[in-house]
Amino acid sequence: MERAATAYLRGDGVISGVDALVAHGLDLPRPPTVHVLVPARRRVLPPEFLLLERTSRPPDPVWIDGLPYAPPERAALDAARREHDPDLLRDLLTLPVYYGLCTLDQLGDELDAGNQRGSSAVRAELRNIGEQADTGVHGMARQTLTEAPLPPPRWNITVCDRLGKPIGQVDAWWDEVGMGWQLSPADEKPDTRLALTAAGVIVVRTSAHRLRTERRTVILELTSAFSRATIRPRPHVRCEIAETAA
Repeated sequence: MERAATAYLRGDGVISGVDALVAHGLDLPRPPTVHVLVPARRRVLPPEFLLLERTSRPPDPVWIDGLPYAPPERAALDAARREHDPDLLRDLLTLPVYYGLCTLDQLGDELDAGNQRGSSAVRAELRNIGEQADTGVHGMARQTLTEAPLPPPRWNITVCDRLGKPIGQVDAWWDEVGMGWQLSPADEKPDTRLALTAAGVIVVRTSAHRLRTERRTVILELTSAFSRATIRPRPHVRCEIAETAA
């Protein structure tokens, strides 16, 4: 349907909304129609499978598998403006930030720059999300790791001993070397890092402020810790996926 949409519009459309977010890597239920942005000058009678939106601000497309998609922040807002279910609205705005596709600031800037129709509920939800720091911190962490020479980690992990007793939680986990990354959540018990370290786990702990202001230093710390982890015996721990904040 997406390829049919772009062929029908002869290169004059950009896929946005949920379909674009899925192309960027999010797991979301697809709508029955493909949301496509076209220049305001374009006049066309769309077939039933197209949701055609004319815009005076067509975005520069991100090309994925040969198809043009709106950037994540534009796609999220185009979908969110049309969403009336509060839970789905929250997912549309939270998940791109949580998975590092864009930042809350980028969503806010895009909202301010675009059509204000249907923006009040979106703006209120962005304020609510901004009050929950963990969402933004996870997004920054994921973006930071795209620049680090490290293998991809598993996310939101409870580290357990060999008998399955929980020792502590980490936000990112490199199981092959027994290394964890904690993003200093406010509700973390102060002795968690000590308990993990006592079990042989190498733990890097980073605040949201340092992620924003010292990204290169944080990358060096993670890389150095991973190097140390590779030259010592892996600790006898196992991991389980914890509940995510999103």
